[in-house]
Amino acid sequence: PPQVLFRAAAFGLNALTLRRLSRELLGVVGVRVPLGVFWSVSLGFVWLHFLEVPDPSVVPHYRAAVVAFGLSAVVELLGEPFWVLAQAHLFVRLKVIAESLSVVTKCILTVILVILYPQWGLYIFSLAQLLYTSVLVLCYVVYFAKFLGSPEATKKSFPVPTMKALLPNLMEDKTFLNWKEVRLTWSFFKQSFLKQILTEGERYVMTFLNVINFGDQGVYDTVNNLGSLVARFLFLPIEESFYVFFTQVLERGKNVKDQKQDDVAVAANVLELLLKLVLLIGLTIAVFGYAFSQLALDIYGGSTLSSGTGPDLLRCYSLYVLFLAVNGVTECFTFALMCKEEVDRYNFVMLALSFTFLCSSYFLTRWHGSVGFILANCLNMGIRIAHSIHYIYGYFKESSYRPLTGLFPSPFLILAYVVSGGITVCSEAFFCCDKGWTARLIHISIGALCFAATTITMFCTETKLVHFVRSQFLSQYMKKGT
Repeated sequence: PPQVLFRAAAFGLNALTLRRLSRELLGVVGVRVPLGVFWSVSLGFVWLHFLEVPDPSVVPHYRAAVVAFGLSAVVELLGEPFWVLAQAHLFVRLKVIAESLSVVTKCILTVILVILYPQWGLYIFSLAQLLYTSVLVLCYVVYFAKFLGSPEATKKSFPVPTMKALLPNLMEDKTFLNWKEVRLTWSFFKQSFLKQILTEGERYVMTFLNVINFGDQGVYDTVNNLGSLVARFLFLPIEESFYVFFTQVLERGKNVKDQKQDDVAVAANVLELLLKLVLLIGLTIAVFGYAFSQLALDIYGGSTLSSGTGPDLLRCYSLYVLFLAVNGVTECFTFALMCKEEVDRYNFVMLALSFTFLCSSYFLTRWHGSVGFILANCLNMGIRIAHSIHYIYGYFKESSYRPLTGLFPSPFLILAYVVSGGITVCSEAFFCCDKGWTARLIHISIGALCFAATTITMFCTETKLVHFVRSQFLSQYMKKGT
């Protein structure tokens, strides 16, 4: 539970820090630890004493799990200054290694404990979460302990000389806070808090309104975690990396005429091709995910997931991934260019969106069960995409660049998606999923052929995008931006 609030603050504070990295800003990040302890204790008390607690005979060790997850959130906050440094200075390899190692160790511990001590229940996932955050923070601490003060850091003129500089401290005028930075941070925090409601609002509805039981919540969470793998491991890194890229290439708060035109051309070209890339990835997942959702859940979790609402949830989530893909890129550009006044105005938009989303979640869930949560998320993302598109259109209106054309694939490619979708849906009806493995393999083979045909069509019709990816323009533009 405390992690919900911490994630709400993360986007705004990180966005601010990435824009202007300094000791005082790292101090602002450091202040999150005592705040994290406060919220961990407060929200943990609420979860244990004011909200519904599951039957201990069905879900044992619930109270210990709440405490453990609150502690893991505080541990993760300890590593936030190091994450900010790594993100701002594009230490991609460090980030990949740290996150991969922590995820792998978490999974290994979970599997071992589930096999050896299944009676531990929530203890297993609590210990695994604590191990995950501990390994993650330890990786960053060990790396920067060796890097800071080293000849390599001195050669690069790294702005943080020692580990001690990462701690909160008084500035030259003996004040603890820079109030100008505090006001900007507060603007981002308000926006991030509302964004948290928009991205995780269904969990608040589940928790406080009890619209579905714990069993359905379990299926929803499993499908949600499975469906969000692409978003977490592909779209999120793209969004984070290109947020940094756009902030470095273009200046925040300036209109397109006041920017360097070479930089505008670079940003517009990257945005167009990036939109095309994530759109095609999202379309591929939406089209093929629909016909293979039941099979994927049956292989992954057996009849527990593949029967009931599981397949419908994953089918809807496949469509939701398409919305996530487009929204991630459009919002990362929008947030990279918004000035403080625009961020404040957007906060009012987010407030209206939050209210609309919570209401739609409640009523759609009453109408269509847990699938209603995903439908509400699609509606929410659609509105956010429309707002970002409006901003991007207005930003480039006075220039000759039209990056939003990246949202329009080739007609032949659209036809290939439509035909592939129709064929795979028919294949699922005939061969999946209760007719044995021979029929399943036929269904998989048909899907593979359709996927190959769609990919070939993509290579033939989207040559500019293919050239963009092949020649690694992204890394070249990142270098130019720095």
